[in-house]
Amino acid sequence: MAKETKDYSKYFDFSGAKVISEDEHGKKIRLGGRDIHIVSEPNYRQEKQRGKEEVKVLYDNAVPEALRTLGTNKKYLIYTYGCQMNEHDTEVMKGLFEQMGYTATEDRSEADVILLNTCAIRENAEDKVFGELGHLKSLKTEKPELILGVCGCMSQEESVVSRILQKHSFVDLIFGTHNIHRLPELLMNAIFSKEMVVEVWSKEGDIIENLPKKREGMRAWVNIMYGCDKFCTYCIVPYTRGKERSRLPEDVIAEVRELARQGFKEITLLGQNVNAYGKDFTDRNYRFGDLMKDISKIDIPRVRFTTSHPRDFDDHLIEVLAGRGNLVEHIHLPVQSGSTAILKKMSRKYTRESYLELVRKIRAAIPDVVLTTDIIVGFPGETEEQFEETLSLVREVRFDSAFTFIYSPRAGTPAAEMADDVSAETKKERLKRLNDLMAELSRESNERLKGQIVEVLVEGESKNKANMLSGRTRTNKLVHFEGPKEWIGQFVHVRVTEPQTWYIKAEPVELAQGAVS
Repeated sequence: MAKETKDYSKYFDFSGAKVISEDEHGKKIRLGGRDIHIVSEPNYRQEKQRGKEEVKVLYDNAVPEALRTLGTNKKYLIYTYGCQMNEHDTEVMKGLFEQMGYTATEDRSEADVILLNTCAIRENAEDKVFGELGHLKSLKTEKPELILGVCGCMSQEESVVSRILQKHSFVDLIFGTHNIHRLPELLMNAIFSKEMVVEVWSKEGDIIENLPKKREGMRAWVNIMYGCDKFCTYCIVPYTRGKERSRLPEDVIAEVRELARQGFKEITLLGQNVNAYGKDFTDRNYRFGDLMKDISKIDIPRVRFTTSHPRDFDDHLIEVLAGRGNLVEHIHLPVQSGSTAILKKMSRKYTRESYLELVRKIRAAIPDVVLTTDIIVGFPGETEEQFEETLSLVREVRFDSAFTFIYSPRAGTPAAEMADDVSAETKKERLKRLNDLMAELSRESNERLKGQIVEVLVEGESKNKANMLSGRTRTNKLVHFEGPKEWIGQFVHVRVTEPQTWYIKAEPVELAQGAVS
């Protein structure tokens, strides 16, 4: 018997809503006492499609001259949930706000606009956002002129938008991942129309260049591509972020050169599947390894990337990374499971054996590489034997650290239709065993550094102890040591004194030996 297909169209069954008007600019409805302007709404079926539609690269100015004073004497606040891609999107939105004349605040009571930039990867992320909306409702009641918006990956889900429209009608603005550049116009509409404005595009996606960004600190995110075509059965990202589309290398390289000119010490190249970069180019043969080689020639001390997919990690990329220089010897390589059978159910498109062979190649080329990973426990149908295969793979690879997760179904993904047949108790017990093993491996790795001198990029000072600084090594290990705050933003050489499980205690090397560079 064929499995019944879930009908997502029912999420937009607003039988209680009154349609006020409908034209080429969308429709206006009245629901629960609130006028709502739905310019476009998320569509699950459209988000799933991968057509031949050409990806446009647009270089328009994001903030029209007429809106450059929209935020004069006003303040904004953005709460960010989720991955580095969301952090990068927040930097773009901050840049747009500042071009509109707004200034940032951390005090929600004095904010004129509050945005929740959301994540859709796990259910608890969604729960946090709806919990936060509940807290903000009283602030909105006290301050009716406050503009409250929800954006990011959750906004691309039909069920989420429906829930906001029907149960959180005090929200003023909903937009998605594809139309962040439209923030100025959407904000203006929400302010002057007094309606809730909903504009969520379900297209495959374009690339918008020349967007302003407000970066802080000495490290910068650089998006090199958007979207994902892998369709792992547990993951909602291919639906919320669209198809894989790579920025042109000349645009990426120009941005990195500008960051080097500005004095940034470290950049992280970002993509949902970063090492698939260039696969979508039709006019050139230029892949991720080529981009990394070109960026390695730019005078920026450290270059990282995340997150990579084992299927797209080719020999050329390994060869380029082995050249070192500013390309750090830390690779985040998500495995998700050590069982070939579970990997197949996850649609990861590699086997346990091919993953281990890739690790062997990487270690042969970069013997002191530090590998980190992502692992899901309790995937539908996972047996004790299959979980043991994950533990044995972790022991064999000897990861330095891992992001570990208990599987939870996400509506709209193929895995959500599978029987979630591993009990919550079993999932928790497996997670504990995995985390215990990871703690053991992390401690052993850190112990091997005892007495060694390592280079640390100083990121900040401890909130709890005066003169205590923290930073990270090239291999992304967290280090604590004493020193003056003038060292923040600099490279310091330290000697490892007390390795801990998740961080390292160290002492600065004498300045005469080149402690600060």
